[in-house]
Amino acid sequence: MNKWIKTLFIGITSLPLLVGCGKDDSTKKVTAEQKVYNWKLVTSWPKNFPGLGTAPENFAKQVNEMSNGRLNIKVYGAGEIVPGFQVFDAVSQGSAQMGHAAAYYWKGKMAAAPIFTALPFGLNAQETNGWLHYGGGLELWRELYKPFGVIPFAGGNTGVQSAGWFKKEINSVDDLKGLKMRIPGLGGEVIQKLGAIPVALTGGELFTSLQSGAIDATEWVGPYNDLAFGFHKVTDHYYASGWHEPGAMLEFTVNEKAFNELPKDLQKIVEVATRAVNQDMLDEYTARNNAALETLKTKHGVEVKTLPADVMQALKKASAEVLAEQAAADPMFAKVMESYSKFQKQVGAYHMISEVEYYKNRGL
Repeated sequence: MNKWIKTLFIGITSLPLLVGCGKDDSTKKVTAEQKVYNWKLVTSWPKNFPGLGTAPENFAKQVNEMSNGRLNIKVYGAGEIVPGFQVFDAVSQGSAQMGHAAAYYWKGKMAAAPIFTALPFGLNAQETNGWLHYGGGLELWRELYKPFGVIPFAGGNTGVQSAGWFKKEINSVDDLKGLKMRIPGLGGEVIQKLGAIPVALTGGELFTSLQSGAIDATEWVGPYNDLAFGFHKVTDHYYASGWHEPGAMLEFTVNEKAFNELPKDLQKIVEVATRAVNQDMLDEYTARNNAALETLKTKHGVEVKTLPADVMQALKKASAEVLAEQAAADPMFAKVMESYSKFQKQVGAYHMISEVEYYKNRGL
């Protein structure tokens, strides 16, 4: 066998071995990428509660489908694994990889947390999304949660929330004095300034608390969820005047270590799915509130009222005082508020000549 034929023979006989090695490496890579991750997602809402509770279920379904089953997320309602007010701790400690709740529930840990749900007389849903995703809000939010090993994502918005359900009529600021009302976040501190008593309760406790007299009033969300809870059965006065939560942003929280263990494509799926659910919830509430309000009025005889002008002005004045006090007491609160307030001033000026002007021109 001459020299060049011998060389060719050796090369050909070696080819299957080289191809085989390449195939083995590829198989190992594919196997590694197909690892299945099983996550728990705990929430602050009753299981499958309309809007709030179905949003995390929709998220889990989307992630499962987009990942082709590589990331399975099981959703738990409030109390199934942890109480509604312990969602953040569960995610931070890693006993659950994800949570769905509202940032203002964590005010005891971080004074600035309520800003990332809603501020009295602050940004509405559209404006909040703009601030978070294009105005620097999300970066500040993640800076706030970083020490706890938690990554926040926008997790839905209910839009402007109703002032709430009251057992007695509100005709003046004096009617707020001594009033026991379920209202979380900074809204609770505002009504406290006016003599009311804010009470912290999860959604599942509200109806029985109103029925028993443990509280005199409650805010929750709006007609869609209020009808589901049946507040019209135990109260006589419904005030739609929005002030305390003009764009209630909910949150998905993810344990940072668990997130970093995911392959890049699964991380992107989580990110995109949260963004989709964030918008989808607002779309749903925009549609469902309309029908629910008609049902409350026509079927249950609910009269929709507005708070008196002097009450609203008192709430606005007290809100400004609360925000100033919080900013003076906490540097991070002040830092976030600087960004938030700057964006609100800019977007407010634009919306006065766009959205507000359009509504005036359009009418109903």
